[in-house]
Amino acid sequence: VQLQASGGGLVQAGGSLRLSCAASGSIFSINDMAWYRQAPGKQREFVARIPSGGTTDYADSVKGRFTISRDYAQNTVFLQMNSLKQEDTAVYYCNVDLYAGRYNNRVITWGQGTLVTVSS
Repeated sequence: VQLQASGGGLVQAGGSLRLSCAASGSIFSINDMAWYRQAPGKQREFVARIPSGGTTDYADSVKGRFTISRDYAQNTVFLQMNSLKQEDTAVYYCNVDLYAGRYNNRVITWGQGTLVTVSS
């Protein structure tokens, strides 16, 4: 199973970016799909989660500005980020909880990270 994240870049404060993360491989089913981020010198932190068929969940710091969604057919999760602030600068990682492989083993895997830089 592989996760390919994309969409990061440099944006001015107040701007928007859309991240995507596509899962590929011998996937049987996907449970939760989520985004985390890690700012320089800080620990990785939760950003948003979208369960399979459930309600979304957000960190307080991004509520009202970020929206997580998923394309079930394409095994892809998106993060629409609006009203970006300098403190949103971080490497963003997707995280997927799924069943895959010949024996449908449960796997929790991370994408490679995509850098988001918000300038003043």
